[in-house]
Amino acid sequence: MSFLATCVGYLTPIFIILSPILSYGDQAVSMHRKKTSAGFSLDIPLIMLIASLFRIFYWPGARFDPSLLLQSLIMVGMQIALLKIALDHRPSPSNKGGEAGLPFAAPEGLFAQRPYNFWQWRSPKPYWQFILYLFLGLLAGEIVMSSITPGFYPTYSVLVGYIGLGVEATLPIPQILANLQSRSCKGFRVSVLASWLGGDAMKLFWFFTATSEIPLAFKICGIFQAVCDCFLGIQYLMFGSGENTVKEHPLQDVSAHETGAQPQSRSMTPTRRSAPFSDYERK
Repeated sequence: MSFLATCVGYLTPIFIILSPILSYGDQAVSMHRKKTSAGFSLDIPLIMLIASLFRIFYWPGARFDPSLLLQSLIMVGMQIALLKIALDHRPSPSNKGGEAGLPFAAPEGLFAQRPYNFWQWRSPKPYWQFILYLFLGLLAGEIVMSSITPGFYPTYSVLVGYIGLGVEATLPIPQILANLQSRSCKGFRVSVLASWLGGDAMKLFWFFTATSEIPLAFKICGIFQAVCDCFLGIQYLMFGSGENTVKEHPLQDVSAHETGAQPQSRSMTPTRRSAPFSDYERK
C-alpha cells in the first residue's frame, strides 16, 4: 500500500496538470478540422471556466497543492480556446438536424428558457464580456476581502472554494438528466465513462493519501462527482444505446417567423434527443 501510494503520489499530479489538454484537446482539434461545433454543448466551457476561475482565487487563502492550481490555470486557457473554436465554427440557425443547432438554444423539456438567453447568445461578444466581468469581480473580491476585511477573509476564501468545486462537480448532471429523459445513452462512449471513473478513482485515492495540503472541499466535491459518474455507469448498463427521437432545432424557423411565413412541419427522425455531451465532448 505504501508503494502504491508513492506511485500515485507521483503520477496523479502529472495526470491532473495534463488533464485539461488530454480531456479537451481532441475536442478542439476535431471541431477545428471539421469546421463545425454542431452537437457540442457550450455549457461545458461555461461550467469549467467558472469552476477554474473560482479555484484560482481559492488558492491564496487555502494554499493547496500547486498541481491543482496549475491545472486550473491550464484549464482556463484550454476552455477559452475551446469556446473560441466553438463560436467560430458554430452551425447556422437554418441548419437542420435537431442537435446541429445546439448549444445556441435550450433543449426542450430539459431546461427552461434561460433569463436573457444566458450563454445562448448569437453574438460572440457577450461570452467574452461575461468571462471578463467574472474575472474582474473575483479579483475585486480578493483585494477587498484580503486587505480591507482580513478577519472575514478565511470564510470568504472557503466560500469561493466550495462554489468553484461545487460547480465543477455538477458537470455530469446534464448528461444524467438527458439520459433519464431519453431513456438512452446513445452517443455516450463507454471509453469516456471508463476514463471518468478511472480519473475519479485516482484523484480520490490521492486526495486522501497525499502528504501535501488538499482542502476538505476538494474531497467532498470529488466524492460527489465520483458518485455522479458511477450513476452514469449504472445508466449505461440499464439503458445501453437505444433509439430515441429528436425535435428540430427551434432556431430553424427564425426566418419563417420574421417574414410571417408559415413554418413547414417536419417529421421526427430517430436520434438522440438533447444530451448536452456529444460523442466527442469530454474524452
